[in-house]
Amino acid sequence: MTFLQILIDGFAISSLYALGAIGFTLIFGVSGVLNLSHGAIMVTAAVAAWAVAGNFDVGPYWGAAAGVLASVVMSFATYLLVVRPIQTSRRIAREEKEIFVLTATLLWGIMVQEAIAYFFTSNPKTVRPLVAGVINILGVRTPKQEIVTAVISLAVIGLLWLLINRTRTGKTLLAASINPRGLTLLGFELSTIYLYVWGLYGVMAGIAGVLLGSFLGVSSDNIGQLTASAFSIVVLGGLGSVGGSLVGALVVGYLETITAYLISPSIRTIPVLLLLVLVVYLRPQGLLGRR
Repeated sequence: MTFLQILIDGFAISSLYALGAIGFTLIFGVSGVLNLSHGAIMVTAAVAAWAVAGNFDVGPYWGAAAGVLASVVMSFATYLLVVRPIQTSRRIAREEKEIFVLTATLLWGIMVQEAIAYFFTSNPKTVRPLVAGVINILGVRTPKQEIVTAVISLAVIGLLWLLINRTRTGKTLLAASINPRGLTLLGFELSTIYLYVWGLYGVMAGIAGVLLGSFLGVSSDNIGQLTASAFSIVVLGGLGSVGGSLVGALVVGYLETITAYLISPSIRTIPVLLLLVLVVYLRPQGLLGRR
């Protein structure tokens, strides 16, 4: 029975982690930015969904929509107010801009964390589930929201795959990740492409944040952990590799679930960190990274 519970919970958590991590990977692959405010954007979505649904009594669906919208706004704010001014600055040496962006997004995330704690307290908040009730799976009582979380996460990932591989816009994003200079020579505006990808990222992070809030609950104190989890997954799978992020999410999700059930929830992240150190030492490019 415990094995089946781990299998179900681990799959739902892994699917959710994959959705968040692929958004993180998308930003890095196209714009070259490791966004260390990733967790802050996800928590903003969850808190916005919780606040709108609770204070205005509009139901969980409108609350979820408000959460995704808040995430998109935060995503654009991160790019336009934090990332882009550094990338376009003439006062910062080109080789130093990456570390400036890393530091700036980290500080931005901390600012958002403190703002959420100030206005909404740091107490855990649970978003109203999209689907209430429980379902019996081979004798294991599982919340329907847990199944919905896995289905929506995988559906969004599937839609992203179709967008990237079956549309002109997606192929443009692929070209931007491979040869941005060549793309500009063909007449494309990189600034427009970056705005598009940050908007797409905001939608994915928002959906992941709302689902996380309805599945496990979140607080401002979770921001650092969520960013670390996404970073661990993309490094484990290989920076810039979408397939690697999927594999990394499965490994991290199940490893955390097994640790929580069989040892203690308080140390669920420790085995993941140890595995990450091992992978970085033996295979620095990640499991599916090319270099």
